[in-house]
Amino acid sequence: MSAESGVGAEAGVGADGGVGRPPAPDGGALPAAVLFDMDGTLVDTECLWWDAAAEVAAGLGHRLGDTDAPEVVGRAVLDTAAHLVRVTAGDGAAADPPAAASGTARPAAGRAAGPPRASADAVDTVARQLTRAFLLRVEAGAPLRPGVRSLLAALRAADVPFALVSASPRSVVDSVVAGALDGAGFAFTLSADDTARTKPHPAPYLAAAGRLGVAPGACVVVEDSPDGTASARAAGCPVLVVPSLLPVAEGEGRYFAASLDGVGPADLAACVSVEFRPRTA
Repeated sequence: MSAESGVGAEAGVGADGGVGRPPAPDGGALPAAVLFDMDGTLVDTECLWWDAAAEVAAGLGHRLGDTDAPEVVGRAVLDTAAHLVRVTAGDGAAADPPAAASGTARPAAGRAAGPPRASADAVDTVARQLTRAFLLRVEAGAPLRPGVRSLLAALRAADVPFALVSASPRSVVDSVVAGALDGAGFAFTLSADDTARTKPHPAPYLAAAGRLGVAPGACVVVEDSPDGTASARAAGCPVLVVPSLLPVAEGEGRYFAASLDGVGPADLAACVSVEFRPRTA
């Protein structure tokens, strides 16, 4: 993989005991398919999601902080809702959240230890508040992350199928696809509403690979979060990780890039294991 691409080494250990690099692609190599996460990967919405969660948390009497981050960043709405109900020991019946949560720190790695399991009704109520707060922010504008437009254009030009696999609700996915990602050319989009379980469970990426008729190991996933990466790897997909708010641990089948700027189809193809050698143009 070329140094110019900005794609780093695989996190696995090489034969020499050092950190191994992904196999170099053959000339003109293409991935069989690419599966993109949305929030924090293609569009810069993780901060919008954090702010929405902070707003709802404030309405429940909780100030969102670093220890909440693993339950918010990259998580599905229901997961974050359950966390907020647990940490506030609330009934989810708070009034509409305030317009903003002031003085909220940005997240760092850590894990919150919550009180007992939240009731389903409370979680559903808070989930609706979270979805509404997030959707309002997304509709106000969700900028693309660097390199996204050129990478999608290169995949379209090379006739490589690609799909969107998100842990966000359908309403949010549709808003982003009609806005910042209008004309992207996804074969289809999957939201948290479209599979029985969502990230970090492998179901979303298994469903996407199945719809494309491609073995999971031949698909390249592009992700930004620990949970999304875990979902892809559990499904058997190699992952190009472009971290946003939370660091992602190194591991087998995980490749890293600081940005999608300069990343092309051949760089994605190089992430595929030897047993799923990429097709050629």
